[in-house]
Amino acid sequence: MTDPISDFLTRLRNASKAKLDDCVIPHSKLKESILSILKAEGYVVDYTTGTDANAHKTLIVKMKYVDGAPAITGLTRVSTPGRRLYFAYSDVPRVLNGLGIAIVSTSRGVMKDADCRRNKAGGELLCNVW
Repeated sequence: MTDPISDFLTRLRNASKAKLDDCVIPHSKLKESILSILKAEGYVVDYTTGTDANAHKTLIVKMKYVDGAPAITGLTRVSTPGRRLYFAYSDVPRVLNGLGIAIVSTSRGVMKDADCRRNKAGGELLCNVW
């Protein structure tokens, strides 16, 4: 797999469109930090760590639905392995005029776009969520 973050986002997108209760994803620290932001912003209910049949660590995500509609309506990967996109804190784009969030990997950890502007930390724009 050349891009595990794209695979992670695609699994979340597919699970929300299929209206699944849970989504199982291979574990990494970056994916876990992205999930913590999604949980804090109310896009997922909760997530836990577990193991699969081969004793590999996994993340089990409880998907969130509002009146039967998925809380995640859009999820796009911005920076890819073939085209990395870096932004200064003042240039991080707003998603749907502030209705969505952009997730940025900075030297201070993974943050949402508003926290980047507040802490004056730029970095690689990973994905947009709305």
